[in-house]
Amino acid sequence: MASVEWSWSTISEDKATERKYTPEDLKTMQEWPLERKIQVSQTRILEFGMKLGGKIYVSFSGGKDSTVLLDLVRRVFPDALAVFLDTGLEFPEIREFVKTVENVEWLKPDMNFRKVIEKYGYPIISKEVAQKIYEARRNPNSVVAKRFREDSEYTTKYGGRYQMAKWNWLKDSDIPISSLCCDVMKKRPAKKFERRTGLHPITGVMACESALRKSTWYKNGCNAFDSRRPKSAPLSFWTEQDILEYIKRFELRYASVYGEIIQDGFGRYYTTGRDRTGCVFCGFGIRTEHEPNRFQRLKQTHPQLWDYCMRPWDRGGLDMKRVLDYIHVKTE
Repeated sequence: MASVEWSWSTISEDKATERKYTPEDLKTMQEWPLERKIQVSQTRILEFGMKLGGKIYVSFSGGKDSTVLLDLVRRVFPDALAVFLDTGLEFPEIREFVKTVENVEWLKPDMNFRKVIEKYGYPIISKEVAQKIYEARRNPNSVVAKRFREDSEYTTKYGGRYQMAKWNWLKDSDIPISSLCCDVMKKRPAKKFERRTGLHPITGVMACESALRKSTWYKNGCNAFDSRRPKSAPLSFWTEQDILEYIKRFELRYASVYGEIIQDGFGRYYTTGRDRTGCVFCGFGIRTEHEPNRFQRLKQTHPQLWDYCMRPWDRGGLDMKRVLDYIHVKTE
């Protein structure tokens, strides 16, 4: 990688992260060439680390995005600690890859996934829908619960994402549902680690991954210094193609679960294995996937994990087949 000449003037001239961004800004930055994205991202990393006195760590999942992130950060701060959250929900290839990376601290959550389901519920449909169902069930007289009524003011006045009546069939089911899995298994142990060490996270999230991440970037940019939990997301304006191109260009080692990274006839990069990893048993977004969906592929590539996922609860499994059948998602 070409070296980048750093100076405080470079940082001070590029303070766009301290203002609010627009969708047009994001579109423009996403169209930048990879070389410019690398330089701007490393500027953000340097800015974040120096402003916080070097008290930083890299949130490292072992996936391809965080693999690129860790490489970028360690080109600026070679001794930066990486932290891996060992939730038990990762592909085995991810765990094996993380074991090969130096200077990684492993953290475990206080609850495993089965206990999270038992106490809070399954992560299905989307984070927003799951959380609204969870809140409406806990307090049927709440403002959130009103969003599920056909005659709700949110339905007639706002519509769109405020309209929850279409999910009554799921809210009224006997399936436990919530969006708290990520909070319990990832955010809580990470925050506990930060309180213990005084370190601040650099994460590999990208704005293109969700509406929530876009809105967060519009508000804070890459570096959120003023939030209660200062953190950096220097890849926010990157795309999937940038990640794959970076790995190929700089010949990074990455988890074998992705297979090979190659280009199609139009020059676009793709993986011959998994395109995304994340939590193996997560049901968020599953209804929008084309077949074979993530669970159908799981049966082919990791049959033991699939069996544990689908096995009935009283036989020690996660009982996901019952849940996915109910929301009309095929599992095999």
